[in-house]
Order: sequence, then structure tokens, then C-alpha cells
Amino acid sequence: MKKIIYILFAVFLLNGCDVNVENPNTITTATFWKTETDAQYGINAVYNMFYKPGTYSRWLWFRLDLTSDEGFSQSPWAELKEWTQFQYRNYNFWEGNGWTYRDCYEAIFRANQVLFHVPGITFADENEKEEILGQAYFLRGLYYYNLALLWGSENNSLAIVLEPSTPGMQPEGHNGTAVYQQAISDFTEAQKLLPEVWDDANKGRATKGAALAFRAKSYMQLHQWNEAKSDLQWLVEGEGKKYYDLVNNYADNFRKDTENNIESVFEIQYSDIHKAPAGDGDFDVDPNLGLNRGQFFAPPGIGWTDGEIRPWIVTEFKKEKDLDGAYDIRLKHTAFYSEQHLDFPNNERIYRETSNEETWNRDNWKGRVFYRKYSSEHYRDFDDYHNPTNVRLIRFADVLLMYAEAIVQSGGDVSDAVKYVDRVRARVNLPALAVNHPTAITGKDAFLKRLQMERVLELATEGQRWADIKRWGLLDNQAGIDELKSRDPDFNNFVIGRHSRLPIPSDEVNNNPNIKQNPDY
Repeated sequence: MKKIIYILFAVFLLNGCDVNVENPNTITTATFWKTETDAQYGINAVYNMFYKPGTYSRWLWFRLDLTSDEGFSQSPWAELKEWTQFQYRNYNFWEGNGWTYRDCYEAIFRANQVLFHVPGITFADENEKEEILGQAYFLRGLYYYNLALLWGSENNSLAIVLEPSTPGMQPEGHNGTAVYQQAISDFTEAQKLLPEVWDDANKGRATKGAALAFRAKSYMQLHQWNEAKSDLQWLVEGEGKKYYDLVNNYADNFRKDTENNIESVFEIQYSDIHKAPAGDGDFDVDPNLGLNRGQFFAPPGIGWTDGEIRPWIVTEFKKEKDLDGAYDIRLKHTAFYSEQHLDFPNNERIYRETSNEETWNRDNWKGRVFYRKYSSEHYRDFDDYHNPTNVRLIRFADVLLMYAEAIVQSGGDVSDAVKYVDRVRARVNLPALAVNHPTAITGKDAFLKRLQMERVLELATEGQRWADIKRWGLLDNQAGIDELKSRDPDFNNFVIGRHSRLPIPSDEVNNNPNIKQNPDY
């Protein structure tokens, strides 16, 4: 799929201009949407949004990772840094807010095109039509999930659009719960239509398991624990069990040569087929299909270092050792930090730099912790805008930990949930919870609190933390904020009732009277 996923064509970028002269070479909705090939191009164009800077190739990580207590920014670009510190002044700030908001709705528009036009196309095999529609429902659901997570509130601040939009439309606003429910509806349709597995040529496309996993994520944000548990059960114990497991080597989840493995539930297919000067614009010929994250997060001298990891992550990893007396191997593959060459053998390399006392005593390195997951350091000595390493949006380890949470939150026995956490720990040779954290297995509250840290150790810097701290209610009361402050001083700027969601871009509010700004903005 890496070789074929990029198809961009003009029909997805048309607007309603009244022009009397028609160019016979221009693709329009009247000339397109006729054949099975058109339908396939259409769904590929929805996947193409993964390569846009506003989504997962670049700026979304600033919202999911850096705004949480896992990461932060010391960027010289003041406004970019401030938007990771809950200092939102210009609500239209493109790189911090507007671009991601726009790209989420552009992806929804592309999915709506498919869902509107493809049912009218004749297919030789109707199953192929259903698979295309299933992918469109899945991708639309994914972007509605992101909109609800980042901007959803009790106000009617987000549009739900279910048909191709036209210039001048002013759709009604909806609250965050309604947007999550729309995502759930889309994932429900997707899981009915998607295959359980694809052939090798189409690996990376959405599957039934991916739709159920993301529907479970949506249910969990709404605290609908029984529904989430049911969805996750399909992947862990049900018919989908044969497709998923943990890989033996934790690092294989972040390398380009071990992609689409048995632990991957859904991942984005990045590629370096179009190298520099390939650009990111909608109309660029041979555009960039790579991951930009490393360029922005790599250490000084390698990347821009606009984002870095809070040091408490390293401290937390080093609080326990594995069954052989070594540090948790996940630390090695999560971060670059000053003791890395002492804590793990053969761990001196940092791209083209060497981890030693001299390096870490540099003024711009001292005391800092840098991102390692999804970087290109595992196969080259630099990072750039064209990293071909796939991003795994949901791994089976995440599924197991979500399943454990849903079991306990739905009234199940802690002992039933513990075995799934222990399975994740065992993969990295850590002892069972009962050995190192005996109080964690004594009751619901103690287990759930420990689970919060288990998710950090397994999933740190993978874009999961913001959803987690919202779901756990840490953003809703002073006790939660005080806990977050103890790890991340940026939360001193956090205002309860305001900063748990982003402001709607001002242009959107000003141009659509049906969209209400989020509370306290």
C-alpha cells in the first residue's frame, strides 16, 4: 500500500465558482465518479490526508504529545511554544490550531465525497464497493474522533457534516458528546463493511479490528465501559484474536523494516519515494509522503528540537528493573537522555552524535530528554521531512491496556484485568504487578491508578496521553491539575473548564453563526 496510497486529483478541491467557460481537460463531479477506478482513487485521496502537515505527519503531535504532561516545547518560535503551554492568544494561529482543524474537515469532506458518490457506481464485485465504503466510514470516524478529542465541549462548537459540503454552507454546531457519537456511528458502519484482514498488496488499509478498536476508544472517552469492553473483546479473546499479538521485540513497533506486524492494529503508511524538494501543498506534483516529526523533535544539531520529553518519564522508567536486573528496555527505545549509554549496552549512538559526558554537557543538551520513537535514527544519522517510518496509531499493547481498564470500570474483577497488564509487562521481561506493585491488585482504585502509569511506560510519546488524562478526569478538578503540575509546570497556566479543549478558530466562529466558541474563550 505504501507504493499506491497517494492519489490526488482536482475533484476533491473544487469549489462552487460560476464560470461560463469549461475546460474539457478539467475533472469535475460530472465527469468523475463513473468507474471502480474512480472510487479507488477517491478512497486513496482520503488516506492522503495522513501526509498533510495539519494531521499526523507534523502538527497533530504538538497537540497530542506536547500539550500533555509527557512533553513540552522550548522552541525559539514563541507562539508555537506558547500553544503547548495553554497560552492561546490568536485562535487562528495556523500551525497550532487552524491547520489541524482545517485538515480534519478536509479529510471529512473527502470521505463524504466517497460515501455520496460511490454507491451509484456499478462494481463487478459488490464486496469491493463495500470495502471502499467501509474505509470511508472508518476514516471519517477517525477525524471526528480527533475533532471531539481536541475541540469538543458542552457548547455547540463543532459541525457534523455528512454530505459533500459546498461554499456558503453554515452547518449546525454540535457538542463534543455528539461528535464522539458520530465517530461511533461511523466506526459501526465501518466494522460491518471492512474485511478482517487485507492481502499483502493492501496492508495498511483499515480493517474490522481497527474500526472496533477506535470505536472502543470513542466509547471510553464517553465512559461507556461495557460497550468498549465488548469491542475490545473481539480483538483480545474473540474472532479477531488470531490476527493480533505482541511482537517479541518492543523496538519493532517503531522501525521501518518491521512495519505492519502482528501488533499493529492500524498504522499510517509513510514513504520516502518522493524526496526533497517534494512539498506538502495540495497541488504539489510528486508531493512529500514522509513523516516530518523527527525534523521537529530531534536533538539540537539534528532537528529543530521544537518538542522534547519531560525528564520525569526517564525517572519513572528507572523505578523498577526487569527479571534480569536491567532497566526496562522500553526506556531505551523511547528517549535519548544523558545516562543512556550507561543504562543499556550498545546505546551510545544518537544519530551522528555519541552519548557521553562531553555531549550531554553542551549548553543546549544538558538536562534535556529527546524523542526517539518513530525517528529515523535506527537506520541513518539524520532526520528530515521524508522519514518513511510508519506510525502505528493503535497497537495491540494499547488494546490490552484499554481492555484491562474497561473490565474494571465496567464492574469486572481486578484479577481478570491484571493478566492483560501482566502480558504487556512480560513482553519486556518485567515481573508481574503482584511482585513490584502488590497494592495495585488489591482493588479497583489502586489498580486504575497504577494502570495510568503502565500506559505511560508502554505508550509514551505515541499520541495517547492527551486522551488518557482527559478520560481519567485529571483535567476536571484541582487535585488532577496539581498532579499534572508536579510533572509538568506548564499546567500552572491551565484553567479548569477552559483548557481541556482548544478554542475554535476565530474565522470559523465569525463566518458561521451556528458555531459557538468553546467555553471561556
